Amino acid sequence: MNGILKIRNLYLVFLATFLFTSCLTNVEQPIDEEGEDPENIDPCESITFSSNVKVIIDNNCTQCHSTSGGQFPNLDSYNGVSSNSSSVLSAIESRRMPLGGSLTNDEIATIKCWVDNGAINN
Repeated sequence: MNGILKIRNLYLVFLATFLFTSCLTNVEQPIDEEGEDPENIDPCESITFSSNVKVIIDNNCTQCHSTSGGQFPNLDSYNGVSSNSSSVLSAIESRRMPLGGSLTNDEIATIKCWVDNGAINN
């Protein structure tokens, strides 16, 4: 009888230990107020042509790539930039452009995000 009680007590201790430790490892991650996991937010989602990309192009490219600058491609408008988006991205990633200047890594990343997301007019 004494051996059965020892086995039962050992079983109860094991069961209690298992239950308490399993509760500690089953904790959910906090979710922000909008219901999205902060680790899964795409930084490219907030990049728009009108607010982000156009400013970079206007400040660094249109001096030469515009109607008045005369160099091809013409990057004065959304249509000009979007239709040449892959060549623009290639030129800035390789640092061939802009001549006489350079874009920051953040500016290059901004244009890359916009191109990779379809170069939409937003």
